Amino acid sequence: MASHYEAPIRRPLVTGDKSYHDVTVDVAAPVEGKANKQWWIVFSIALVAFLWGLGCIIYTISTGIGVWGLNRTVNWAWDITNFVWWVGIGHAGTLISAVLLLFRQKWRMAINRSAEAMTIFSVIQAGLFPIIHMGRPWLAYWVLPIPNQFGSLWVNFNSPLLWDVFAISTYLSVSLVFWWTGLLPDFAMIRDRAITPFTKRVYSILSFGWSGRAKDWQRFEEVSLVLAGLATPLVLSVHTIVSFDFATSVIPGWHTTIFPPYFVAGAIFSGFAMVNTLLIIMRKVSNLENYITIQHIELMNIVIMITGSIVGVAYITELFIAWYSGVEYEQYAFLNRATGPYWWAYWAMMTCNVFSPQFMWFPKLRRSIMFSFFISIVVNIGMWFERFVIIVTSLHRDYLPSSWTMFSPTFVDIGIFIGTIGFFFVLFLLYSRTFPVIAQAEVKSILKSSGSKYKKLRAEHGDDAKHYDMPEGAAAVVETSEAIDDVSDVAEEDHSAKADSLLSSIGTFDPNTQTADDLKRISGVGPKMEEKLHQLGIFTFEQVSKMTDREYDLLDSITGEFPGRAKRDDWAGQAAKLKNS
Repeated sequence: MASHYEAPIRRPLVTGDKSYHDVTVDVAAPVEGKANKQWWIVFSIALVAFLWGLGCIIYTISTGIGVWGLNRTVNWAWDITNFVWWVGIGHAGTLISAVLLLFRQKWRMAINRSAEAMTIFSVIQAGLFPIIHMGRPWLAYWVLPIPNQFGSLWVNFNSPLLWDVFAISTYLSVSLVFWWTGLLPDFAMIRDRAITPFTKRVYSILSFGWSGRAKDWQRFEEVSLVLAGLATPLVLSVHTIVSFDFATSVIPGWHTTIFPPYFVAGAIFSGFAMVNTLLIIMRKVSNLENYITIQHIELMNIVIMITGSIVGVAYITELFIAWYSGVEYEQYAFLNRATGPYWWAYWAMMTCNVFSPQFMWFPKLRRSIMFSFFISIVVNIGMWFERFVIIVTSLHRDYLPSSWTMFSPTFVDIGIFIGTIGFFFVLFLLYSRTFPVIAQAEVKSILKSSGSKYKKLRAEHGDDAKHYDMPEGAAAVVETSEAIDDVSDVAEEDHSAKADSLLSSIGTFDPNTQTADDLKRISGVGPKMEEKLHQLGIFTFEQVSKMTDREYDLLDSITGEFPGRAKRDDWAGQAAKLKNS
């Protein structure tokens, strides 16, 4: 089939000779299984950090903002630095999900779910800092244009700080809906595989009644495209508006028109670095190396390299404009950054953000997991220093030398920041244990064009559908979930052989001497499954009670309905009890 052809030079996005059933089992495994030792260690560290930060927040609110290191000159430092850093990290999720979806990039499908979750969790962290900085967080609703007890107190719509509220809340809302919509088929998959009634009930609620009908998929595709169209301009608008917090001022070093594109590029830069950090950890802890492959890591590194180069050009442009403007205050602001008391922060920023991504020009390095992990951490350190340099070095020395001062964070400043990092990882680790971290339906949709198994078959047999479109005879049944008769014209001989092998083990049914049992009394067997069992020649509890692992596997390969369900629900044991009763 020509529609499945892909140039042989492209490396597979799914390795390990995976079938449709394998994808389902691998994606469900972290949710259905128990957390390993590494997960508990990381979760414990993150929880301790979160509780420490929570204690610092409580101390700040109960005592006052004076416990922070702010002063009369640098009255906006650590909190706004962390705010902009977290908002920037949240950019990559929507970019991967929305923009790459619109451009039909297949490599996004294994990583978009975690990137979307990262977006939501990082925006939550970002939202904490402005609320705490208010000093009276119980009055946070004042930022909304609603009547209040003072009557005439209204927000200033000319302030980009207010625009932040609307931009980020809209961004969070759209991202949350986009993320949850994509999860519906996977929630339904976990629901159908659930063994305990409680788990089944929980995931039934989360899946919003997803049934997998053609109409469901049609609406799913339509809603996904609409949300992607809404989210794409948000990728540009959110950090553009954040940059207006500085660019609309008259402070040297801030008052520049390059900030909007520069901030957007930097946000994508730091966001992709954080995605890389999380995916490299998760692919190892959750055994997802066959889905989050070296190919994915390399493509992420290419984006980091490009956006890092754009950020480097922005730095050089800033220096050139400061020199070309002839404004001595602007020139001194940048000279002070490079040679003043905070020179170490400036050169740390340049080293991490401009020089380190250039190593990704070398294919061997950008395909190295350990080097990619190291660079991703370095980039996020550098992007934090960038925000720190822009904010603090522009404030600590203003027009009046007598008011020059230094800023130093207190243990409370540092504790709250570490607490948000801990909170972020607590949320992400809990997500990885309760939500499917890979969009299994989307991965299955690219399996025939980007799976190593199918590439090998095409290499052996050429572009011939009968060789690779049905690699296991019944694999198409898993994909289509249709009745056996509907696919018997494609794999009739294979199905017949498997059905004969199955009946030879469990016995045949003779309608002249035997009476058919009501197989629907077996938990997990509905009317549709009973019909399929009848088509195979299985009519009695006696036959079902003789099933072993071999027969379960044969049944799964023929029907393709919820692989592993019969074994998990112990149909043989249930049938034996029903037979005896």
